[in-house]
Amino acid sequence: MNEREIIECITKHSSTECSDLIQSIGDDCAVVKKDEENVWLLTMDTLVESVHFNLAWHPPELLGRKTISVNASDIASMGGTPRFALLSLGAPKPVDDEWIHAFSRGIETASRDYGCFVIGGDTVYSPYGYSISLSLIGEAPATKVRYRHGAKPGDQIWVSGYLGEAAAGLELYQQNRVSMEHYSELYAAHLDPVARVELGKAMAGLKQVHSMMDLSDGIATDLAHLCKRSTVGARLERQRLPISTATLLACEELSLSPVSLAVRGGEDFELLFTASTAAEQNIRDIGHRLNIHLSVVGEIIEGENVVLHDLNVDGSQHFEILSYQGFDHFRDE
Repeated sequence: MNEREIIECITKHSSTECSDLIQSIGDDCAVVKKDEENVWLLTMDTLVESVHFNLAWHPPELLGRKTISVNASDIASMGGTPRFALLSLGAPKPVDDEWIHAFSRGIETASRDYGCFVIGGDTVYSPYGYSISLSLIGEAPATKVRYRHGAKPGDQIWVSGYLGEAAAGLELYQQNRVSMEHYSELYAAHLDPVARVELGKAMAGLKQVHSMMDLSDGIATDLAHLCKRSTVGARLERQRLPISTATLLACEELSLSPVSLAVRGGEDFELLFTASTAAEQNIRDIGHRLNIHLSVVGEIIEGENVVLHDLNVDGSQHFEILSYQGFDHFRDE
């Protein structure tokens, strides 16, 4: 089984018979009724040593910050505000007091940044290194929650920020290329991502924004999830993918494809959303106000696949099916 098949199996055997449950498995957050006007948003992420982070280069304080941020990104993608967190920490013996203090400082500063509070959790012995799980509870007005479903043919596909920076930063660390200052934004994208909470709330305030999610496994996979939930297809334009100068330089140095990192690289934690063309100026105004780079990267179309369209210099065209080609924990290499 791959990751998607495992989730589908769990979903098949999970009950959704609850009057207060609005959205179960299948979105960035579960959605539960809070009162007549508001809902709770619930999400959880796990970070495992040697899978999601390497202690050789990931400082514990930044790991604490990332623990909060990756969950806040899920809340942001549905237009919500982070509120309360439950933390489960598995640690090896003997306990490294200095590491725990630094990790806790990171949890504290990120929680302060997003306005949420750690209110409980669990600690256990982990014989195979650190394992961190965080459940985050957010809230939002029920009428402003944005889901993965809702995308419509003709919608523009938008992304925030630049694609592939976190993947490029990880590659630099793995290949021991960490001494160049002009790659600082790539290191930061991998070590200390920032959740787009204010942008998510602003997009949720626009009725013409029809669907939204965050980019954690690469746009090739995440957009495929959105399309499946919306029963549509998507066409990405290679020439419109936002790839930073730093990523281009790193890929040249490491002999990597910047387009491949942009569409398949994980942990961007940017927002992916679709909107009618009528919303374009409002969306650009919001990006300008929040000082966040926003890009139209394609269009929602009839069909079921995510396709990458490439217009060559000689006028010829190339189409490549990208669906679910992003990061998958259980894909055979």
